[in-house]
Amino acid sequence: MTRKLTLLISALTMSVVVAGCNTVKGLGEDIQSVGRAGEEAIN
Repeated sequence: MTRKLTLLISALTMSVVVAGCNTVKGLGEDIQSVGRAGEEAIN
């Protein structure tokens, strides 16, 4: 029982970590996109 609970908690924790990484990566790509658009508007 304890082992199953530990595995469940570990799996949930890993899913949150992976989702967080994807969100941060997406945010970085959005910021780069805005920067490129700003540079093109200025030139």
